[in-house]
Order: sequence, then C-alpha cells, then structure tokens
Amino acid sequence: MPADLTRYALAAAARGWHVFPLAPGGKVPPRGLDHWQTRATTNPDTIRRWWTRAPYNIGIACGPSRLVVLDLDTPKQKEGLRPPPPFDLPGVTCGADVLALVCERAGQPFPTLETFQVHTRRGGLHLYYAAPNGAELGNTQSRLGWLIDTRAHGGYVVGPGSFVDLPDGTGTYQVIHNATPAPLPPWLLQPLSPPPLPPQHPITLPIPDTRVSAYVRAALEREAERVTTAPPHGRNRALYVAAVALGQLVAGGSITEQQVTSLLEQAGGAVGQTPSQISHTITAGLKAGAQRPRTVAA
Repeated sequence: MPADLTRYALAAAARGWHVFPLAPGGKVPPRGLDHWQTRATTNPDTIRRWWTRAPYNIGIACGPSRLVVLDLDTPKQKEGLRPPPPFDLPGVTCGADVLALVCERAGQPFPTLETFQVHTRRGGLHLYYAAPNGAELGNTQSRLGWLIDTRAHGGYVVGPGSFVDLPDGTGTYQVIHNATPAPLPPWLLQPLSPPPLPPQHPITLPIPDTRVSAYVRAALEREAERVTTAPPHGRNRALYVAAVALGQLVAGGSITEQQVTSLLEQAGGAVGQTPSQISHTITAGLKAGAQRPRTVAA
C-alpha cells in the first residue's frame, strides 16, 4: 500500500480533478462522509485535512472534473468467463477486446491511448477522456458492450494510488500512462448519451393554502423552481441546495419534513433524478439545513 495517499490526492487535484475520501481498502465513501458529489474538492488544505485522519483511498468525481472514464474490466468468476452474444468470438476475453470489436463494427478507430491511463486492481483499464462541451453524459453499464462501463456526471472512479482489498480482487490502482486526458472521441457521444427524459409534468405543491404562511409557500415554490429549472449538470446540486434551505424551515418548525420531502421528491423526479439519488440528496440537505434553524413569524 502506498505510504502517503495524500500525495496522490493532491496530484489529482492539481490536474483540476475533484477528489474525496473512500474507505481505506474500499471503493465507497467512509461512514460520515455524506454527499460526496458536493464535497469533492481541489482545495489542498481540505485534502490534507481529510487524508491526515486515515489512509483513505481516493475518489475522483467525474462530473466536476470534466472527465469521462471508460472502465474496461476483466470478467469475474461469478459472471462467467465467456462473453455473451454478440461478443462471443475468438480472441474476445475482456472489456478492451470488446471495445476493439465495437470500434470495428462502427467503422471507427479505437479511442486514442495517448491519454491518462490507470491499471485497475483486477487487471482492467481506466481510460480518462476530457468530457465534451455542450453534452451531458452520465454513467453507463455495459451500454457499449460486455465489461465496458463509463463514469461521467453523477459518478466517480477509484483514483490512482488507492489500494483496494475486497473479496473479488486485491490490488493498487496504478498510473501506466501519465498524459493529459484526450478529448472523448465524438462518435461515442451518441451511444453514451442518456435517453430523452419523459415529458415533465407541472409540480403540484402538496401543501394546503391554510396550513402554511405566504412566506413559507413562496419559499416552497422558489426551491421547487430552483430544481426544475437547473441545467442538466446542476440538477443534483440544485436539489441539495433546496433541501438545505427548506431544512432550515423544518428545523424552525414552520413546515414538516414530510411536506418538504414530498415536494422535493416530485421536483427531483420531474427532472429525471433517480429515486435513490433523490433520497440521498434530500436527506443530506435536510441534515445540513437542520444545523441552522430558521423561524418564520406567523
């Protein structure tokens, strides 16, 4: 295990990549680190403070770091060693082979390897690319093919220097080509783009007029609008900020947590947030807002 993971975290931050702690020996944030999406940082002082507490592994938040990472994996025993159709062909044994086949079938060259590359703990490969301007790419699982995942907005990768010790594999994430991330090949935009959102429906506030003051109603409407009008890359952040603001009113007794949660769940769902993402974000925001109660005069 590397002796000083702080150095690796600072090196990633120096590239403009937003980092946050992962549990020592693991791949998920440690207990007590809520809402990694908004806490990931490039601030050296914060990074030093975090990594002096424990030998944390390193998470790199892809969205704020403007990264799209292709995760070319190797098969796990429980998944079977043979690829499924249409990739069950001689010579296809891992995600890198599948990507080569995908490129061949699309009539496109293999994405340049003159980019930042990390060897993963199970023998796979992370290829880091610069996210394209004007496009909102999220995470995918096997959308390109067997053993190929991608991480972008809303996702993170285990950063180089991290040592992971889990039942399915043990090892260190090591840089094998230290280059500036190349632009993501344009032809990958279409297969990696998320499907169109379903038609949005107007949000109906679940609060009777007689139950809250005009001030509280205006606050509810304002925070719901904050979420539903946020740009694609800022929706989760907007939901968190709205939950913090309304959490202050909950803590001050002006409205109930159930009423706020119901409203924000509708707002998050209207802009395509997943139920688990919505729940986690609202919970974190309400917890933060409760630290600064706000009382509204009747």
